[in-house]
Amino acid sequence: MQYRTFGRTGWQVSEIAFGGWQLGGDWGAVDDEASIRTLHHAFDRGINFVDTAELYGAGHSEEVIGRALQQWSGERIYVATKVQPTVWPNPDEDDPQMRGRYPRWHLRNAVDNALRRLQVERLDVLQLHGWLASGVRELDWLETLNELIIEGKIEYAGVSIRDYRPGEGVDIAKLGLVSSIQVVFNLFEQRPADELFPAGEATGTAMIARVPFDSGSLVGHWTEDTYDSWEPGSVPHTLFRGDRFADTLRRTNELKAICAPYYPTLAEAAMRYALSSPEVKTVIPGMRTTANVDKNVAYSDGQEFPAELLAKIAPHNWPRNYYK
Repeated sequence: MQYRTFGRTGWQVSEIAFGGWQLGGDWGAVDDEASIRTLHHAFDRGINFVDTAELYGAGHSEEVIGRALQQWSGERIYVATKVQPTVWPNPDEDDPQMRGRYPRWHLRNAVDNALRRLQVERLDVLQLHGWLASGVRELDWLETLNELIIEGKIEYAGVSIRDYRPGEGVDIAKLGLVSSIQVVFNLFEQRPADELFPAGEATGTAMIARVPFDSGSLVGHWTEDTYDSWEPGSVPHTLFRGDRFADTLRRTNELKAICAPYYPTLAEAAMRYALSSPEVKTVIPGMRTTANVDKNVAYSDGQEFPAELLAKIAPHNWPRNYYK
């Protein structure tokens, strides 16, 4: 496992981390004991950073991670969790108001609940699960987070950029108001590398790359029958409804053909692309099984992404928000 310095924190974190959304059950039925075994296997393989949120399974992901931490006696594991706003903005609204979405009472309650579910005395990173660009001017959220840091309830604060809006994170990155910024970054969403990553690097703001496999499509194992195999109401069944599945499958097959001369699987190309930007300090794929862990960890070997392939995939940048 390769490690990178997590911005101004100085932490040495595994460049491949453990994304915890699936632990909550939103992606289909889960076995908590199996999830804990997978987490421990990831820790044994050198993964020392876990991302979760109160939203994932209404706190269940945090609870499972908390149990895994209690049973773990090895090296330190860093956990970043997220608190959702009181009201989510309309995803089509370009400049929603930040003020009032993370009031003091709300943040404090969320932190106390996260501490209880994770069974820890302090949160390593608390992220706002839905950053809005106006937050650089409407700073009520920051006052409360600073209070919580001073009180020792959280160590560092971060934000998670709205889906497929990397430009909304540029100003907060330039100002260095938080320690980390989480953003969608993958073969279909390449834009963060243009402005956001350089802005963060200039202020020592750690970048966390999420959705490296585009919620599963970039693993490259879909067939025309895959959609019907998903549990109705599950996240993938909802994300790729209607014509979305066929359109995504066509585009992933195009990428698979382009990447085939360089990598044996599209999954490897996808993960190595997410790792290719040095500004990215960790990538957070979701992993259900120990086999998933082993496949992802194998890509952490310091191998550079081919410049020639980087140029070939550039035209396949395809940002779109299926989370709405």
